[in-house]
Amino acid sequence: MKERSNFSGKLGFVLAAAGSAVGLGNIWRFPYLAAKNGGGLFLLCYIILALTFGFTLLTTEVAIGRKTGQSPLTAYGVINEK
Repeated sequence: MKERSNFSGKLGFVLAAAGSAVGLGNIWRFPYLAAKNGGGLFLLCYIILALTFGFTLLTTEVAIGRKTGQSPLTAYGVINEK
């Protein structure tokens, strides 16, 4: 069994945590600002598309990973040699 990779130092971990925090902040701020400025219909379309396409792509990626037994980066290379 392969060992999982870890952060090599504190700086990498801090940068990854900061990136996650910024991303999570945008999840809460974007819908609020869109609805506040009259973008309710856009927000509804965005949520519907994110759920439908997001779920489909997530399911596909999990299926490919299970079929090949590889990581996401190498699984597509196993399926298609190009």
